[in-house]
Amino acid sequence: MRVFTAVIAIAVGVLVLLGYFLPQAVSSQIILLDWAIILAGAAALVGILNLVNVHADKIRRRAKDGIYSAVLIIGLFATFVFALVLKPQNAYVQAFVLKGIIIPVEASLMGLLAVSLLYAAVRLLRRRSDVMSIVFIVTAGLLFLGSATLPFGDVPLIGTLVRPWVTQIWALGGARGILIGVALGTLTTGLRVLFGVDRPYGGN
Repeated sequence: MRVFTAVIAIAVGVLVLLGYFLPQAVSSQIILLDWAIILAGAAALVGILNLVNVHADKIRRRAKDGIYSAVLIIGLFATFVFALVLKPQNAYVQAFVLKGIIIPVEASLMGLLAVSLLYAAVRLLRRRSDVMSIVFIVTAGLLFLGSATLPFGDVPLIGTLVRPWVTQIWALGGARGILIGVALGTLTTGLRVLFGVDRPYGGN
């Protein structure tokens, strides 16, 4: 059985890869990618149903945080029905769900993430006062000052010179390096699966 699954995985991988190089294999590649999208959608649906089941069980058991589970389930089904009836592209759906709920919640989470990052940096400095820790907290503090919205505009020198220099040169270069590493790791993993060295689908 493991050999059979390995043969299927390698054959599918080769067909999808050939679709990028041979025009004759494009139709097979499109069909296989459509199947993958359907399977991914089914997996997401199973995950959502499992999420609803877990939180519904908390409500049935009257757990301490069951009110949050109830809010989650009500919000999930209300958003689903709202978008199903009016369509996701509807202006009311965009204004109420996207701009009224999702974007403000994401902005709040980003604000909490920034505060948590600064707090973690201070605790790191208390435990390990080396050069890299000091550079990290000084850089984070300068970026916070440069990103602050003040009545008179940006903070002189920090908001107009230091923050763009750090974010657009150093941070962007680091992000590109991370993305290159992720791409190389993904390519290596794909080749190992393609050649049958790794078989995650077989439990190994």
